[in-house]
Amino acid sequence: QVQLVESGGGLVQAGESLTLSCVASGVKFLFDSIDWYRQAPGKERELVAVGRIAGSAISADSVRGRFTVSRPRNKNTVYLQMNSLKPEDTAVYSCKTRFREHTFWGQGTQVTVSS
Repeated sequence: QVQLVESGGGLVQAGESLTLSCVASGVKFLFDSIDWYRQAPGKERELVAVGRIAGSAISADSVRGRFTVSRPRNKNTVYLQMNSLKPEDTAVYSCKTRFREHTFWGQGTQVTVSS
């Protein structure tokens, strides 16, 4: 059974950093992409970054230059390095992957940035 587990969230002050990890397990192959989303209270879910085998990239303009996404070769693990955090980065961060017609989500990790 596919499982995605996020970790690394927490409460930090503005300007500080956090690194989130997402580990996908339960398969013997590499997912093409494992992506980071976030959802703040009262807002729609937003794609933050994509962690592809072919190369990872930040998708959200609001975090570009502050966040970095990386995916080690040959692993179903994706990291989201978040620097210079702002209160508006407060959200539940979740990772998602897909295989054929199936979509899998992690349970999410809370990131709270105080001003």
